[in-house]
Amino acid sequence: MSSVRGGGSEEYQAINCRKHSAVLTDFGAKGDGKTMNTKAFKSAIANLSQVAGDGGAQLIVPPGKWLTGSFNLTSHFTLFVHKDAVILGAQDEAEYPLLEILPSYGVGRDGGGRFASLVFGTNLTDVVITGGNGTIHGQGQYWWEKLRADKLKDTRPYLIEIMYSDQVQISNLTLIDSPSWNVHPIYSSNVIIQWLTINAPVGSPNTDGINPDSCKNIRIEDCYIVSGDDCIAVKSGWDQYGIKFGMPTDDLIIRRLTCISPDSAVIALGSEMSGGIKNVRAEDITVIDSESGVRIKSSVGRGGYVKDIYARGMTMKTMKYVFWMTGDYGQHPDNGWDPKALPKIENINYRDMVAENVTYSAKLDGISGDPFTGICISNVKIGLTKKPKKLQWNCTNVEGVSSQVTPPSCDLLHPSEKVFNCPFPEDKLPIEDVQMKICST
Repeated sequence: MSSVRGGGSEEYQAINCRKHSAVLTDFGAKGDGKTMNTKAFKSAIANLSQVAGDGGAQLIVPPGKWLTGSFNLTSHFTLFVHKDAVILGAQDEAEYPLLEILPSYGVGRDGGGRFASLVFGTNLTDVVITGGNGTIHGQGQYWWEKLRADKLKDTRPYLIEIMYSDQVQISNLTLIDSPSWNVHPIYSSNVIIQWLTINAPVGSPNTDGINPDSCKNIRIEDCYIVSGDDCIAVKSGWDQYGIKFGMPTDDLIIRRLTCISPDSAVIALGSEMSGGIKNVRAEDITVIDSESGVRIKSSVGRGGYVKDIYARGMTMKTMKYVFWMTGDYGQHPDNGWDPKALPKIENINYRDMVAENVTYSAKLDGISGDPFTGICISNVKIGLTKKPKKLQWNCTNVEGVSSQVTPPSCDLLHPSEKVFNCPFPEDKLPIEDVQMKICST
């Protein structure tokens, strides 16, 4: 193991630097876009895992097109993708092992079992996936076509999935055409996701950008996402399986996000939220053409909660809805869901937002007998399309307050002549205090 030969070293920011270094080509890989390099990735990582206790190691993916199937990361490890490197996801199901179903979901999202993600890790401590804005390309078209033709037996792989891990960084990468979700940290803590460019065709199925799922202490910042689904979807398990597993997503900050998602949300909370979602903060968000801003999705049978949600400083251009809450998002994993399991949606705060070219200002639908409460909206100016809908605020089974909102909110949000600001926490989350180190290849 040595430092990179030729071309000089490159500096990058990471939660930890590594004592040892190797290049993928040291392990027989060929960057011709045709040679299958799964064995080379696995051999390299197995080799470097031996120095996890001696300052850790980084694996450099050099310039080239590196075709591979799924591979597993290790602890105290950095995968560094050079700016002229492309990791290409194999279009061959045999290159993606089948994994156990996620316990908080009970079933695969596409049915059947579930394929391992292209870049995968579980039970890790201190793992970094970064680069000089290098590319991970999922070649998702193969998977999208199989899904549409109903020829998939199992759930599509994600581009990056990290499970049961602590101290995770995913940064400075371009992610293209994921088979399904792009980035899925699940059952993990202390996660930093930054400087990602995520691109998928706006018509591609379920290509969510970043989906923190039953995680604690997460920072998502400075990302640009074009997606066929939600740019960010915050989750915590599905119906009875999520209730039983009982692991919430807590303490999440999202900032400086740009999102284009014509058919979905900028930030979705749910619909799989049965373990609970709490203390989410979003600020400095730019939206260009989206179905909705922050969307809360839930239904009877979910149980769990979405509470202590704060969003401010959103600029939105071309929207179907600015605000959207749904209490009847009724997909269920199977027939074992509990009709008595009602979600608790409370303390939802939106402030300081501007939107233009909007069709509907808001559609806020709680659940009969289980209203969504403590909604606060302040200082929001909404400009409408040339042919806006007559009913701008459509509200049922919600309770709350509003101030300085144009067009005026519905009566259930008690439009106030009194000027006030909805709250946004002054304290910092612990993950915001994590400082990056300057490392080099």
